[in-house]
Formats: sequence, structure tokens, C-alpha cells
Amino acid sequence: MRTTLVRLTRAAGLAALVSLSGAIAQADGLLESRLGALLGQEREAVRVVPSARMLALTSPPPVTARDIQTGLASVAYDRAFLADQPSATGGAEWECLSEALYFEARGESVRGVFAVAEVILNRVDSRAYPNSICGVVNQGTGRRHACQFSYTCDGNAETIHEPAAWTSVGKVARLLIDGAPRELTAGATHYHTKAVSPSWARRFPRTASIGSHYFYRQPTRTASN
Repeated sequence: MRTTLVRLTRAAGLAALVSLSGAIAQADGLLESRLGALLGQEREAVRVVPSARMLALTSPPPVTARDIQTGLASVAYDRAFLADQPSATGGAEWECLSEALYFEARGESVRGVFAVAEVILNRVDSRAYPNSICGVVNQGTGRRHACQFSYTCDGNAETIHEPAAWTSVGKVARLLIDGAPRELTAGATHYHTKAVSPSWARRFPRTASIGSHYFYRQPTRTASN
């Protein structure tokens, strides 16, 4: 009798396990079916989103000057980095810097354009030069052999013929005006192309060689006793 009860108990337990397994399998199947339906709806929703919109949603936001200032990002001196920056605009100071970069450095690499921009802003910060970008760029204009930037005295109209280049240099100007670090030229206030050798270059310490330009820092004058 006892043996029979044990066998019946075991059979009941096995039946319960089989029933539970069946219920679990049924629940898994139902869950899988519902998930498949949801994923199908999601795929359909994604399919109808325009590719340009999908790219905008999935691409990381562009690095801004604020990101660079706060240490969240750094400048990458390449065309891909610059292409990711938003189109730039600004007032007179931005216009002056963009114009100088266009006529002085548009044929340079991205690094070279940043370097020339650093020189202009370093001059703005120096007491030896005007305290505005436009003042620095136009210093000496109209006086014989006094132009600091040759394009302002070459007699040609400052006409923009390459819109893509203008857009690129404008982005560089915007980043630096907004506070991107000047880390390429070690405080340079002068530069010249490697094809010439001005007399002052023998007296000023050279700080960098970037692209077709050498960069120099004007020596600091100290008071004599």
C-alpha cells in the first residue's frame, strides 16, 4: 500500500512538472510572438523615416567651442572635424578674421588655418598691437610698406570666389573667437611663407613650422637699468 502511494505521488509530481513546463513554454511562445510583433512595428517605423533624418538622430552632436573649453572634447585639426562644425556667422570681428584666413591661409591644411588664426588673436592680446581683430588685420593698410597682412594692400578687391573655403575658414574663426585653445604656435605673433626670409626672422624665436609657414614669437622687451 505504501509503495503504491509513493508511486502515485511521484506520478502526480511528474505530471505537475510536465504541466508547468508546458505552461512555461506556452508563455515563452506568447512572449516571443508579442516581441516579434513589436519589433516588426519598430522596423516598419524606422523604414519610413527619411535617411537624412535617421542620420541626424543617430550621429553624435558636433563638438563646440564650449565643449573644448570645459574639457569635454578637444580640437581635431582635420577636415572631418571641421566638416562636423555648424556653419558659422558673426559680426565685424568674425568677418575680419574670416577674411584674413581666407586670403592668407585658405590653401593651407586645417592645422595651418588654425595656426594663422592664432597669430592674429595673439596680436590682439599683445599690447604691441591693436586690441581688436579688425584693428590687427587692417594695421598699416593704406601706408606704403606698412601693411601687416599683404592682401590688404595688394590693390585687389577682397572678393570671395570660393564659397566652400569661406565656409571652412569661417568655422575656424568662430571656434577661436569662442575660446578654442591656441596650442599650435606657442604664442606666435608673426609668420611668413617658407619661400621668403624676412630680416626680422633672424631676431625672433621660431615657435612652429606648419604647412608652408614658419611661425615666430616677438621677443619681449625688458626695461634696462
